[in-house]
Amino acid sequence: MTARIGVVTFPGSLDDRDTQRAIRVAGAEPVALWHKDKDLKQVDAVVLCGGFSYGDYLRAGAIARFSPVMDTVIDQARAGLPVLGICNGFQILTEAHLLPGGMLGNDHLHFICRDQKLRVENADTLWTSDYTAGQEISIPLKNMDGRYVADRRTLDELEAEGRVAFRYVTDGEAAHGYGNPNGSLNDIAGITNAAGNVVGLMPHPEHAVEPLIGTGRTDGLPFFTSILKKLVNA
Repeated sequence: MTARIGVVTFPGSLDDRDTQRAIRVAGAEPVALWHKDKDLKQVDAVVLCGGFSYGDYLRAGAIARFSPVMDTVIDQARAGLPVLGICNGFQILTEAHLLPGGMLGNDHLHFICRDQKLRVENADTLWTSDYTAGQEISIPLKNMDGRYVADRRTLDELEAEGRVAFRYVTDGEAAHGYGNPNGSLNDIAGITNAAGNVVGLMPHPEHAVEPLIGTGRTDGLPFFTSILKKLVNA
């Protein structure tokens, strides 16, 4: 059986084709999903890709959260469907309350684009099982509204329950991708829900799946091989 992973395109999505390619490189079948359709075409998992859905008006992800497709994504995610949100997709997941907290503008008020060092904090989710806890990886980051924020109670819960999936590595030179790039609280780069089926992160693993493009490394590929193995072995 070939696993089928849907990639949702919203008006303003930029990385849907790259995400589809990453899924194909991992060995699964990418399925294009349109934001106006509630039908998920019987996919086994869904990726909300990066970009600037609806031009980031109101707040990044705030309008996309009300697209018809999200009604189905929200219902099925709560029922266990694996969902990955990348950059704008992470923003949409917080707006849809599938993940806690929210995203604000970068603390330096500038768009940032660079290779970013991350540390894997949770390798037990459906999307991270091909990593090991404590592993350091480098994948591209590009955002304007990438500052993760939450109230202290939420942050304490995320930390206590091991739901910080990725953290920016800060012990090194910023010029080489180290450091907190946007002012995210607790250096958080990505989080998971309690069940481990919904994961969101700001950096772009789909741009680091082949050695000839992106970072020149394949540090992002385990996102897609992780879910593929889970689906095939389910």
